[in-house]
Amino acid sequence: MNISDNKVVQMHYELKNDQGQVLDSSTGKDPLAYIHGMGNIIPGLEKELLNKTKGDKINAVVGPAEGYGVKDDQKVFKVAKKQFQGDGDLQVGMQIQAENQGNMEVGTVEKIEGDEITLNFNHPLAGETLHFDVEVVEVRDATEEELSHGHVHGVGGHDHGAEEDAK
Repeated sequence: MNISDNKVVQMHYELKNDQGQVLDSSTGKDPLAYIHGMGNIIPGLEKELLNKTKGDKINAVVGPAEGYGVKDDQKVFKVAKKQFQGDGDLQVGMQIQAENQGNMEVGTVEKIEGDEITLNFNHPLAGETLHFDVEVVEVRDATEEELSHGHVHGVGGHDHGAEEDAK
C-alpha cells in the first residue's frame, strides 16, 4: 500500500541539522505514527513520503519554508521584566506561554539584560534546513474514528485507552 492522503503511516526517523547534530530520533521508541494529508507533520517531509511504501528508506532534506518556517524578526520582542510574575525564575532558553490576540503561543527567553527580556516566538527550528533519515514501518487505511479525531490511535499515536481510563 502506497502512502497517500488518509493513510496511517508509521515510521522510524532521525532528524539532523546542517552540522549533522541529531535533533530528534525515534530510536529505542515506538515508531512515529501520523495520518498523511492532515498536516500532522511538516509539509516538506510529507511530500517526500508521498507514494512510498512499507520498507522504503528515504533521506529527505527539507528547507525552512517547508519545515518550521523562516525566521521572522517580527516574532522577536523585548519586554519589561516586571511583566512576569515570579521573574526570578526566568532563565535564558526557558519556554513561556503568552496570549496573543486570544491565541496561546510558546516563546523562548532569548536574552535577559537588566530589566529587559528578549522573547522569540519563532519555532526553535525556524530557519533550519532539516535532514531526515526515515524508514517506513507500516502503511494502512485510517479508521473513521482516527479521521474524525485527526490523529492516529494506538502504537505511535494517541492512546485512546488511557483517555478512556482517565474519564
